[in-house]
This record gives sequence, structure tokens and C-alpha cells, in this order.
Amino acid sequence: MTPQEMTLFGKLSLYLSYPFVQYAIIVGVLIALCSSLLGVTLVLKRFSFIGDGLSHVAFGGLAIASVVNLTNEMWLVLPITVLSAVLLLRTGQNTRIKGDAAIAMISVGALAFGYLIMNLFSTSTNLSGDVCSTLFGSTSILTLTQQEVILSAILSVLVILLFIFLYHKIFDVTFDENFAKASGTRVELYNTVIAIVIAVIIVLAMNLVGSLLISALVIFPALSAMRLFRSFKAVTIFSAVFSVVCALLGMLISIIYGTPVGSTIVAVDTVAFLICYAIEFFKGGVSS
Repeated sequence: MTPQEMTLFGKLSLYLSYPFVQYAIIVGVLIALCSSLLGVTLVLKRFSFIGDGLSHVAFGGLAIASVVNLTNEMWLVLPITVLSAVLLLRTGQNTRIKGDAAIAMISVGALAFGYLIMNLFSTSTNLSGDVCSTLFGSTSILTLTQQEVILSAILSVLVILLFIFLYHKIFDVTFDENFAKASGTRVELYNTVIAIVIAVIIVLAMNLVGSLLISALVIFPALSAMRLFRSFKAVTIFSAVFSVVCALLGMLISIIYGTPVGSTIVAVDTVAFLICYAIEFFKGGVSS
């Protein structure tokens, strides 16, 4: 082992001994896993950019929470984002306002109002830094308290269990809503459940990659898995493994080299996607 490798290993070991780094890795892995589970469904339903819309709503809620000095911002941000997810679903089904238009409308409006509120009422001495951290997840994942870790873990476990128990219903709703409705499946109910779960994931992921990069955490694992596999089950499993590995690798690189956590994770996701794309291009994919 070279002196440089010894230095990197020693540096990594030192950082991993700190509780705040351990908290960040635990939450990061859980968020990455949750994000990947419904990413496949969103991509197949052509609703990939719902993450952008809801993340900007969460940014607006976060701005309000910071202005009123809430000790735990999630208690305000989570209900607002869940409510917006349900409204977005209802609005997107309206023939007057299509789904993509509804997402764009809510996304831009929430982002603008959030930034306006922070400028008008914020008492922070470093407004630019706060906005940057919220949008790109620069440092917030490394400032988690033990209570936030526990809350994130509980919500993550609930999301995973919900996905496992509703797997077949989500599969039906994803591929053919009309057939699912004809066979007696309550399509609107399960679409609402999917929207609510996505909202929870978005709120959790804001601490990891920031509101502007959340869509990458949801979409890249699914798109990468689709390059190699064809069945829904295989794509979902690979997407989950892919997301966790990339998030863990991104966080470790960020810890060692001091790069922004969110941007590093998304960069790793991007490189891994290109590798999967190259494998598909040269070998024609792997049937499963």
C-alpha cells in the first residue's frame, strides 16, 4: 500500500469515526434505496419530473419553516409536500391542465415563492449559503441530528414495507391502468399512495442531494437498470442495488476529497449510467 493510499485510508477511517458522518451514511443509503424503488414506476408512467415539482414545493416549505424558526423543519415541509403531491395528481388528470404543465406550474411557482420568502423575511447572515445548501445539498446531510436520523429511518422503513406489500398493485397500475381498473383495482387510490410515497422520499432526499438534484436520484438508477434488464422485477432489484452503491461511493468520495455531497452522488450516478449504456450498446443488454 502506497503512502498516498495509507493517507486516504487513514483519512476515511478518521471521518467514519465521527457520529455525524455515520448518520449521513445511514440516512444516505436509506434514501437512495427508497428513491430507486418508485423510480422505475415514475419513468415507465412518463412522470419522471414529478420529483422536480415536489422538490421545489419542499423548498418553498423549507423557506417558510426557516422564516418562522421551526426547530424541526420536516414537520412543516412533509405535510405541504404530501398535499401538493395529491393536488398535482388530481390536477394532472384534468383534461384542461396536462400532467407536464401542472408539474411545470407548481415547480416554478413554488421555487419562486420560496426564494422570495427567504429574501424578504430570512434573518440569516448567509442567505446565499443557505439557498445553495438547500438547492444542492452541500452540507445539510452532515448536520443531521440523532432525532432526524431516527425519523428518516422510520419513514424509509415504512416506504420500503409499503412498496413490498403493494408491489403487485404498483406493477398493475404502472403498466396498464385501464386493465387494472377493469379488473377491480382501485387505480386512483394506488396512484395517490404512489404520489404520497414520492413526496415523502423527496423530503428525505433534500438533505442528501438538494432540491435541484433529487430527480437524478430517482431517475438515474431506473434508467441504468433498464439498459441491462427487461423484466420489472429485475429492473427494480438492480435499480435498488445500483442506487445504494452509487450513493455510498459518492458519499465516501465526498468525505475524502471534500466535494459537495449531492453533486458528487449525482456525478457517480451519471458515470455509472454511461457504463450501463455502453454495456447495452456493445452487448445488446442482458435478458432476464
